[in-house]
Amino acid sequence: MAAADALGLEIHDSRELLRLVRQGLPFACLDRLALVLALELGGLAELLQISTRTLARRRQSGQLSAVESDRAARVARVWSHALRVFGASERALAWLKRENMALGGVVPLSLLDTDLGVSQVDDSLTRIEHGVFA
Repeated sequence: MAAADALGLEIHDSRELLRLVRQGLPFACLDRLALVLALELGGLAELLQISTRTLARRRQSGQLSAVESDRAARVARVWSHALRVFGASERALAWLKRENMALGGVVPLSLLDTDLGVSQVDDSLTRIEHGVFA
């Protein structure tokens, strides 16, 4: 399960990921996701709508809230989809971090802060996957 890999989790079942998200992922998942996406932790926290103070509290407690975990898992799922489509992390990252005309000229990564944005990025990846570029 590639989304779990992006979070640094060794699980192979989506039900297990769901259980972990509901109870709150370990803070280390944020460190791993930031590394995979080549982002500073603060940039990832901003994308996940986690304030600096909350980030510090989460680091100290070692655990994310269920809502923060869900947001991180969504981003990891999109990363996994991009990796599957482009076949290499460098190409997937380049696509996620470059303005995209099919998405209104915005950077796909910047849309991952909302469920609707995640859906739009996923749809765009699916079109690329199936050779539909319009």
